[in-house]
Amino acid sequence: MNLNNLKPASGSTFNSKRIGRGQGTGKGGTSTKGHKGQKARAGYSQKIGFEGGQMPIQRRLPKFGFNNVNRKEFRGINLDTIQNLIDTKDIKGDITREVMIENGLASKNDLVKIMGRGELKSGVSISADKFTKSAEDLIAKAGGKAITL
Repeated sequence: MNLNNLKPASGSTFNSKRIGRGQGTGKGGTSTKGHKGQKARAGYSQKIGFEGGQMPIQRRLPKFGFNNVNRKEFRGINLDTIQNLIDTKDIKGDITREVMIENGLASKNDLVKIMGRGELKSGVSISADKFTKSAEDLIAKAGGKAITL
């Protein structure tokens, strides 16, 4: 490799022909914007979804369904995930929301719902916002407590 072989990586450079710098450049006059019209003006920007005055597709298509503004979204955590956490992280005692947040199972603003997939081998008390019936039964069967916050 020599200095005369060096060239920029492909895609790292752009067309160096400057527009709007006089007729002698070949890109003067209208500066490659055509003649008149909205797109030729300075400061032109098109709204997202604008279709040239035609009714935009997001307004043409019918809307349907219902979005409940009062809906509560829960972060579902299964019992097998909790058992895995107990096994790998050596957690003893209660499993609270803080423990779940520290170990990445939920974030601080999440509502937590414990669900019944898997099996719980250790009798621990688990604090959460909601429990499924099967999860409560499995926790009680393992000798633990399901504490609803």
